[in-house]
Amino acid sequence: MSQEIWINLPVKDVERSTVFFNEIGFQAVSVGNERAKLVIGQTTILLFPDAAFEKFTGSKTADTSHSAEVIFSIGAESREEVDAFIQKAESAGGNIFGKPSETDGWMYGAGFADLDGHRWNLLYMDESKMPKREI
Repeated sequence: MSQEIWINLPVKDVERSTVFFNEIGFQAVSVGNERAKLVIGQTTILLFPDAAFEKFTGSKTADTSHSAEVIFSIGAESREEVDAFIQKAESAGGNIFGKPSETDGWMYGAGFADLDGHRWNLLYMDESKMPKREI
C-alpha cells in the first residue's frame, strides 16, 4: 500500500488561491484550468473549486466562517521563520488568528487562515527545552 497522501482542498477561486500560496512561499502551480497543485515538503495538496469538490465528495464544503474543518500544521526551523512566515501570510491577505507566541517554554508558533478560511499553523519546537519523560 502506498504511503503517499494527497489532500484535496476546496477553494472559491483556484487562480487567486494559487497566487496567495505562492506569495507566502509555497510551491503552487495550476494543473489544467480547474485545479492547482500545492506542494509543501513531501505533501501534495490539490486545490479544487467548491463545486468540483462537492461533486466528488458527495457533500457540501464546510462553512469556514463558522467552523474549522481541519488545521494544517507545518514545522518551522526557528522562531524567526515563524515570524517571517506569518508576516508574509498577513501581507498576502491571510487572516492571523494566532499571533506568534510561546507555549510550555519550548514551542513557538502562530496561526493564520487562508483566503477560504482554511486554518494553518507554523510551529517551531526547541527540542533542547522539551520536558523529559522519566522511564
